[in-house]
Amino acid sequence: MSQLEKIHWLRVVLGGFLAEVLVIGLVIPISLKFGQEPLVYAAPIASLISCFLFGFWVARRVESGFVLHGVLVGVVATLIYLALTLGKPAPLAYYVAHALKILGGAAGGFWAGRQRA
Repeated sequence: MSQLEKIHWLRVVLGGFLAEVLVIGLVIPISLKFGQEPLVYAAPIASLISCFLFGFWVARRVESGFVLHGVLVGVVATLIYLALTLGKPAPLAYYVAHALKILGGAAGGFWAGRQRA
């Protein structure tokens, strides 16, 4: 079976969706209370943490490819954000947040693999 056939796509998409919902759920109250300025700091941190959590959640149920599943969670979360904003230009911090989504997902997958071992 190839690596692509072993990917749990439904869990990956659900994990990426839930990670992005969590990011939005964390940053909207911050922006409502404090304005747009703190989002430069809050969005990257929320992105890293949410994708770590859901990357771990997805990867703990797989037999192999733990990091790949986590990375895919981050990629899906990033694609959802880009679809919601129609790819409009964003501050540099948001591009950093996208990279941190992928890194956080990879770290969550790595951690799930370490716990499995």
